[in-house]
Amino acid sequence: MTRPYAVPLTEIRREHVVVNSRFISTLAPAFSIDEARAFIARVKKEFADATHNVPAYIIGGGNTVTEYFSDDGEPAGTAGKPALTVLRGSGLGDLVLVITRYFGGTLLGTGGLVKAYTESAQLVVNAVGRGRRVPVHLALLAIPYNLLERLRLLTTRHHGEVLAEDFAADITMTLQFPVSDFDAFQLGLRELSAGKLQAEVIETREKIIKA
Repeated sequence: MTRPYAVPLTEIRREHVVVNSRFISTLAPAFSIDEARAFIARVKKEFADATHNVPAYIIGGGNTVTEYFSDDGEPAGTAGKPALTVLRGSGLGDLVLVITRYFGGTLLGTGGLVKAYTESAQLVVNAVGRGRRVPVHLALLAIPYNLLERLRLLTTRHHGEVLAEDFAADITMTLQFPVSDFDAFQLGLRELSAGKLQAEVIETREKIIKA
């Protein structure tokens, strides 16, 4: 069984300059190799005039991962590998990174490149918000008007979220709950409605929540 692991909450970007070379680091969550490749292609297109666009990614996490890096024209082992090493040490999974370099006219040397790419990766890894993937149920529930406020409170009490409310003869609520809290919500709902109401699960998916 794969142990739980953190994932990036959002896409972020950081920039710094090393001996006139400009390094732009862009990091994002990615949950498949296709997502990671699409992100890399997008960043490369955005910075098509850059000297190098160095990619690295880790898909999965814990004990089950797929890793990739490329030096994108930099001397072997000086760019993509240091970036991937930082990703490995971050404790994050399901993430993709592209470090864009605009050459500043001064050669950094092998050691200088490793240091610059390591620092560039660390900038975004240290700054990104961390979340975790949680399975959630999407559920529908039709209720009479007199129960609306109590249903809202019950939903909040069980770590749920009201996504939509449709007001007609009854109120149809679209709700989202962590799977682990849903049974307790259903029990509270039965108690509140004297056994008359039950939410219907229409979809189960994963959501990233702040760690």
